[in-house]
Amino acid sequence: MQSAPVQYQLRLPLSKAPPKSEPIAAPLGNEAVARRLDEIGELLQGQGADPFRVRAYHAGAQTLRDLDQPAAEILEREDLPGLVRLPGIGRSLAHTIGQIVRTGRSTLLERLRGNNTPERIFATVPDIGPGLARRIHDLLGIETLADLAAAAADGRLGRVPGMGPKRVRAVRESLAGRFRRRRAAEPPAEADASEQPPVAELLDVDRQYRLLAELGRLPRIAPRRFNPTGEAWMPVLHTQRGQRHYTALYSNTARAHELGTTRDWTVIYRDDGQWHGRWTVITGGYGRLREKRIVRGREAECAEHYRRQADSPSGPTSASSGAKTAQRLTDGATAVSVVPGLKHG
Repeated sequence: MQSAPVQYQLRLPLSKAPPKSEPIAAPLGNEAVARRLDEIGELLQGQGADPFRVRAYHAGAQTLRDLDQPAAEILEREDLPGLVRLPGIGRSLAHTIGQIVRTGRSTLLERLRGNNTPERIFATVPDIGPGLARRIHDLLGIETLADLAAAAADGRLGRVPGMGPKRVRAVRESLAGRFRRRRAAEPPAEADASEQPPVAELLDVDRQYRLLAELGRLPRIAPRRFNPTGEAWMPVLHTQRGQRHYTALYSNTARAHELGTTRDWTVIYRDDGQWHGRWTVITGGYGRLREKRIVRGREAECAEHYRRQADSPSGPTSASSGAKTAQRLTDGATAVSVVPGLKHG
């Protein structure tokens, strides 16, 4: 099995607006930002997201249209707290608005559109072009900037053809500066496990996604990449655990296609007012975790999770409790649908 990339999460503090390191020529106006929020709401609705979340983005768009001053001016004076004081604007929505105003982009919107592929993310780093970004992803199997920073630090990046010592050093310095400016990135190799969702929760989301996908109970979208016929085959799940918001999809990367694991690897995103994060759940290939679902990069926690399951008085999940779990996971699921024209990367 390939080496495990480090998983990460980013806390979204209210005290600072999104990074200004990638400014656009001029901050976007309220109407332009509102159109992007409406598009997020429409994409979420088409993918079966919680109606409350869908309405929140449309309400936020209307709030911006009703403002008598540019949101950019509020950000300049008060940063994100100024947006949160507006009607119907919470922390997650404020962060999205701030990012769009400052940079003209939204990572959430790009993911929903299917544009936020690992290769595209890596190509935003100086000294890494599209071809080199694709090579890094294919050879190292990494998917996030935190993974890239870890690979630059531990020597793996230097083994990629085209990544000489000077280029690796430039990448490491660029990423270090980017993480410092955000003031929100966890140290890639030393993230506080107590602040991450427990692996049991991530495995539960993975189990719900795979079960509903198998039953044909999820909306399907058409991936942009590796999909010459334009078939809408990829199921997408939006789900919640308490206040935590998750999106799950099968991996559609070049590496997953090469290994034939597009129906095995599940990519889970968390995107809410408290955290942003991304994890990949796969089937273990060897050792005590062989044939078990594991969160890549958190194998030790998964092993402990399964050990506790085996040692529990009730033992491993019984057939009856398994049936109850299946019922719980399917409760409230939408009927299968194909989202017209919707593309995913």
